[in-house]
Amino acid sequence: MSPALPALVRQFIPTSAGPLHVASMGEGLPVLLLHQTPRSWDEFRDVLPLLARRYRPIAIDTLGFGDSCKPPPAEHSIERWASLALEVMDQLGIGQAAVAGHHTGAVTAMEIAASAPERVAALVLSSCPYNDAARRSAHAGKRTVDDVEVRPDGTHLQELWQRRQPFYPEGDTDLLTRFMVDALKAGTMASHGHIVVRNYHMEDRIGLVRAPTLVLRAGRDPHAAPYSERIALAIAGSQLLTLEEGMVPMPDQMPAAFAQAVMDFLQRSC
Repeated sequence: MSPALPALVRQFIPTSAGPLHVASMGEGLPVLLLHQTPRSWDEFRDVLPLLARRYRPIAIDTLGFGDSCKPPPAEHSIERWASLALEVMDQLGIGQAAVAGHHTGAVTAMEIAASAPERVAALVLSSCPYNDAARRSAHAGKRTVDDVEVRPDGTHLQELWQRRQPFYPEGDTDLLTRFMVDALKAGTMASHGHIVVRNYHMEDRIGLVRAPTLVLRAGRDPHAAPYSERIALAIAGSQLLTLEEGMVPMPDQMPAAFAQAVMDFLQRSC
């Protein structure tokens, strides 16, 4: 008989921006989990119990997403999101944690490691873009993948589904449904979250990362995979690992492989 899983704990943590929702399980070294735009803690729903066998995973709904409070778009930045994650750690009495982020969450995780290196025991950057001046210029003013105009007949929902569908496993309607639920909760932040990433000056910050770092590449993610080697080269001593079948939703697409990669790295590094 397999041992019972630790209980899932969901709570609201007070911060300077308002309450942030978090979901956590287990005991041991805290592992902060930061989701992509426009997802929520649900992106790590199936990862949490796997990591909880050894660690204390804590998935945060980023400001503006999931069940966290939703201030206007102008109040969001990667730096703000990183400082709020540190406030959550303070409120939970956590001095140091491993930090793992996916896509947008990876950019926020990098800023946490750059701004508060003493708080980060190890860093996992999953499907992290490299947002420098060239990328900012190339994407300036362009429509984001989740930018759809709301229409009274609801056809914008079908459009959003279809815009995301090429980046998800063929025929997997469950993953896309979970995405749609989070996108609806996010509202205007579903699109604006990508612009927050665009505005981040990563080239000024990446050199400040000192934590042991795993750069985790999803082999079938056209948005992030091309940047992985550049990011790994920019962070001294980092390790690069590719999950060849990984796509944009890698944590919930292949939670066992994702969790195992994180646990193997943490065992080597912490």
